[in-house]
Amino acid sequence: MSTSPAIQVTGLSKAFGEKVAVAGIDLRVDEGEFFGFLGPNGAGKSTTINMLVGLLRPDSGSAFIHGIDVWRQPLEAKKLRGVVPEGLALFQRLTGREYVRFVGTIYGLAPEVAAKRTHELMELLDMGKDADRMIVDYSHGMQKKTALAAAIVHAPRVLFLDEPFEGIDAVARRSIHDALQRLRARGTTIFFSSHILEVVQRLCTRMAVIVEGKVVASGTMDELRAQEKAGTNATLEEVFLRAVGAEGQQHEGLSWLD
Repeated sequence: MSTSPAIQVTGLSKAFGEKVAVAGIDLRVDEGEFFGFLGPNGAGKSTTINMLVGLLRPDSGSAFIHGIDVWRQPLEAKKLRGVVPEGLALFQRLTGREYVRFVGTIYGLAPEVAAKRTHELMELLDMGKDADRMIVDYSHGMQKKTALAAAIVHAPRVLFLDEPFEGIDAVARRSIHDALQRLRARGTTIFFSSHILEVVQRLCTRMAVIVEGKVVASGTMDELRAQEKAGTNATLEEVFLRAVGAEGQQHEGLSWLD
């Protein structure tokens, strides 16, 4: 496995009016890593991902995917990545099979290759019997799996996932787990944001924690434990609460429940 960076971020920042969403962060993700990107609500996670995939222009800084500038070479960068955004935007009047096959051809796959890969992805994600139903009739979990299939049909070198497990059941989650592990086994780098910390701890090889637009901790699980002076058996949730300054916080209860 190469140690060259799959993702290189330097001084990336973004503000919306007076609100600073991302405050000059630096990140390096090596090829083949399963990288977790964590933070409380409003910390800047989705804003960062949107800048990395070319959906939101940064105010300053740079982002590279395998050495290609995301903003100066947008088409070349987009060929290398797949994205499952937090807010799904699928073509509701296509079937799942039609949509994934269509995305494959957009990425330049020959029609017969796109069709073959789509069929294999539908089977892998346990969607074979629903592949020819329209997306508008899919459950939330099935739409998530369709979005994942479309994001990986062209075999991207880097995959960005923003809350891929939000609102889906255990069966769908297992299918997505299996697909992600098979992707990583063939060398795909995965950049993964989620609030489900036990999943992040189980899947990710390295992580970064962002708070108020700044990276406050990064490293492997053991490195994070050391940085936050947590015990050797501390869970990611315990380490995360320390990193964001929420450990031991007391909140006033509801008076009518006292």
